[in-house]
Amino acid sequence: MNSGIDDILKKSIQCIKGVAEKRSKLFHKLGIFSVYDLITFFPRGYEDRSKLKKISQMVNGEECTFEGIVMSKVSEKRIRKGLTLYQVFIKDDTGTVIATWFNQPFVKKLFYVGERYIFYGKVTGKYKYFEVSNPVYEKVENGEFKNTMRILPVYSSTAGLSQNTIRAVMENALELVDGALDDFLPYWIRKEYRLCDINYAFSNIHFPRSEEDLNYARYRLVFEELFILQLGLLSIKTALGDGKEGICFGTHEKELAHFISGLGFELTNAQKRVWKEIEIDMESNRVMNRLVQGDVGSGKTVIAALALLKAVKSGYQGIMMVPTEILAKQHFETLCALMEKSGVTLSLLVGSQTAKQKKEILSRIEAGEVDIVIGTHALLEDNVKFYRLGLVITDEQHRFGVRQRAVLSGKGENPDVLVMTATPIPRTLALILYGDLDISIIDELPSGRKPIKTYVVDNSMRERVNKFIRKNVSEGRQVYIVCPLVEESDAIEAKSALELAEKIAKEDFKDLRVGLVHGKMSSSEKDKVMQSFADGEIDILVSTTVIEVGINVPNATVMVIENAERFGLAQLHQLRGRVGRGGYQSYCILYNESKSKIAIERMKVMENSTDGFVISEKDLEIRGPGEFFGTRQHGLPELKIANLYRDMDIIKKAQKAAAEILRRDRLLCEEENIKLKEKIVEKFKEKLKDISLN
Repeated sequence: MNSGIDDILKKSIQCIKGVAEKRSKLFHKLGIFSVYDLITFFPRGYEDRSKLKKISQMVNGEECTFEGIVMSKVSEKRIRKGLTLYQVFIKDDTGTVIATWFNQPFVKKLFYVGERYIFYGKVTGKYKYFEVSNPVYEKVENGEFKNTMRILPVYSSTAGLSQNTIRAVMENALELVDGALDDFLPYWIRKEYRLCDINYAFSNIHFPRSEEDLNYARYRLVFEELFILQLGLLSIKTALGDGKEGICFGTHEKELAHFISGLGFELTNAQKRVWKEIEIDMESNRVMNRLVQGDVGSGKTVIAALALLKAVKSGYQGIMMVPTEILAKQHFETLCALMEKSGVTLSLLVGSQTAKQKKEILSRIEAGEVDIVIGTHALLEDNVKFYRLGLVITDEQHRFGVRQRAVLSGKGENPDVLVMTATPIPRTLALILYGDLDISIIDELPSGRKPIKTYVVDNSMRERVNKFIRKNVSEGRQVYIVCPLVEESDAIEAKSALELAEKIAKEDFKDLRVGLVHGKMSSSEKDKVMQSFADGEIDILVSTTVIEVGINVPNATVMVIENAERFGLAQLHQLRGRVGRGGYQSYCILYNESKSKIAIERMKVMENSTDGFVISEKDLEIRGPGEFFGTRQHGLPELKIANLYRDMDIIKKAQKAAAEILRRDRLLCEEENIKLKEKIVEKFKEKLKDISLN
């Protein structure tokens, strides 16, 4: 980007005509501080005022543009105190319409019989005439149309900023940069993918000359945004190990076959396929960076155990990092049981251990006396040193960023990295969110697993549900009750965990043992309650979504979710996966208080499907990608114009272009790619901390 235009784009919005200090504060509320912020504040929609309709063609309820002649004086009618109507009859050669304004006395001096105007507004059917309320109007003889006869942008706004104000300021900003924006996309990409000029794109995304111009502009900007996203992720992948010399682990067929035969169950075909992909990675001299997606209960832990065993038998150490202490302890116990006869030494490293315990464990890890370490964020500490680290596994990827994986990897010499998640994400979206990783999917559950029966109910079923809960507890089972909020809120009418736990403990189930866990508790408090539940000391655990990625309690058979309409489908599926982990029939009961069509449709999806990937596809379709899976927690740049569901075709083109450019110039060092590289570094500054792209 040339320095002149770069300086303009960085300037405060107060340099734009029409933006003084008071107005700039309103723009700040929309996240707009600079000229660049403003011109990339894309419209959320458009009003097409460019097509004229005859009055006889008007349809009740639609917004339209029409030309007409004033055929009456403006009448004034006081309806009540504070409400006065001003009306005028407008006609064309096909009919008559009434234009109505509320509390706008100045229109009396504007319209004269016989004058011709262009109007735009919403039509309603009134008796024998159509009526247009508060229409926008412009005189025909002026010949210049600012608010009619064009496609106008509609922006997200805030109190005090009208659409006309934003449009006027936007036009002034575009004049400042007119024709001066640098095109950082290489010419061959623009030519091959038929992308319009960047200045044309910005001009027509805000004030399109036609629908065709708008489509060209949007295609260019969506492609650019997705291309930068994909190119950035692929560049990070390169920096994290793609192409680096990695460890060639041995095959160890006998030991691994012996381990598999001792499991007491057959691996599913999906597990076998994913394990084969991991084996190929581990035995190659390329650093593995692989994501394993698998529904709750699909058997990811066994895959992790196989990879760890392969690393240990090859003379290396392995680590597994998980988000919570209680999960770390459960994984530790599971892996100890699985590897009991494998001659492997395991150790647990968590924050709650005493300084003396930690010192001893750290000493043994550094001396190579520990083969596998399972822990939490404690593993990231500088004092955790390894004798010969060969494999890094992180569980529940969305809780850990690229930087944390890089810190763990830095504790060894280019160790292999395996990332595991039970959050089912549609494959195309996963390619975007996890573009820096290869992807394996365990899309099959072990045979014999009883599907969780799911029921959607409303408050009228409360008594029956409570009886059902009591029946399950009397049979020795345990129950989760999940609420969306921690405390009472006037703004949102939803059950709070604190309010509900109190009611359940003191009224509904006062003879049972009720526990409470929520996000405002300290980690040690949460772990203590959840451990009590895991140990069978609590009958009913009332919780917020902190249990979404949580404990394995085979004895828990009922999951009740209050205000289920307030959760995403993928999140509901994750919560449902907390039950059904033992041999007992399990149930999920969803309280839905919403009558909206979307809420009912979403609840039906939950009732009819237990396949996480089917559910996640539907979630993406119904709610859109922004809500489905916030990109910010991944350190990814925010998408300002692309829609990951609607723009699937463009995603594929952008991915193809990104792969091709890196094939030609892996480090983006050629002259035509220098601006592109600068753009990536700027956009991915959060993800690129501690990672070099050189």
